[in-house]
Amino acid sequence: MLLIADSGSTKTDWQLVTADGQPRAIQTDGFNPYYQTTQQIVATLQIQLIPYLTDAAVTNVFYYGTGCTGPAVNHIIADALRVVLPALQTVDVNSDMLGAARGALGHESGIVCILGTGANACCYDGNQITRGIQSLGFWLGDEGSGGYLGKTLVRDFFQERLPANLWAAFQNQYALDRPTLLENAYQKPYPNRYFASFTPFLFAHLNEPYITELVIDAFVLFLTTYVKRFPESETGPVHFVGSIAYYFADQLREAVEQTGLTMGRIIKAPAVALVDFHKNG
Repeated sequence: MLLIADSGSTKTDWQLVTADGQPRAIQTDGFNPYYQTTQQIVATLQIQLIPYLTDAAVTNVFYYGTGCTGPAVNHIIADALRVVLPALQTVDVNSDMLGAARGALGHESGIVCILGTGANACCYDGNQITRGIQSLGFWLGDEGSGGYLGKTLVRDFFQERLPANLWAAFQNQYALDRPTLLENAYQKPYPNRYFASFTPFLFAHLNEPYITELVIDAFVLFLTTYVKRFPESETGPVHFVGSIAYYFADQLREAVEQTGLTMGRIIKAPAVALVDFHKNG
C-alpha cells in the first residue's frame, strides 16, 4: 500500500493508494517539525489517521510537508510515521515545496509557488528543486500567504486603518480584543494558523477596494521578493499551489500582470497529482 501526504501548517491531505490502484482521500491536522515533537505527531496520527487505515498495511510513504527542510528535522516526521505504521519499508520525507512542484508540473520544468497558510517559491527541473529562496517562516517572511494576509488585516484593524464599515464588520464578527490577539500571536502555538483563520473575512469582502488592494499588494510583494529574483521568470509562466492562490485567483492574476510575469496554472492542492507522479515514476 502506498500513502502520500501533502502537509501544510493547517491541514494534511493524505492519499491512500490501495491494491486496486484507486486513491482514497484522508485529511488530518497539519504538521510542522519545527513546532512539534515526534510524540505529539504520533498522538495526532493515532487519532486522526490510523482509524482510516484499518484495512490497509501501508508499506511506502511519500511525505511532503512544511518545515521539512532537511535531515535534521525531517526525521521527526519519519520517526512518527514509523511508530504508527510498523509495516513501513520506505519513508521518504521532503519539503512541501517539492511536493507542490511535482504536483503542479509532474516531470515538466518551471517555476512553482506555494500560497497557502505559508508562502514559498522555487525553480524545478522536472524531478528536483534547482533553486529557491530560503523561507524565513511566518514572523520574518511568508509575504502573500494566508498568515501574512490575516496579520495585515488584524494589524490594520487595531491601528484603525480599516474603513469604518469594514472596521465595524470585523468587530461584529470576531469581537477581538488586544489580550486575546497577543496571546495567540506570542504565547500559543501556530500563530500562522491563527492569523490565516482571518482570510475568510478578506474573501467575503473582496468587493471592497481596501480589501482588494490589501490582497493584491501582498501578492505583488511576494512576487517581487521571491519570484522575480529567478531569471527564469522572464521567459516562462509561474505556477501556483495552495488555497490562498486558489480562492484569491483574480487578485493573484492582477498581481502577476502588474509585475510583468506570465500566469501559469493554479492548483488548490497537489495531493491527487502526486499520486500520478509516484505511480507512474
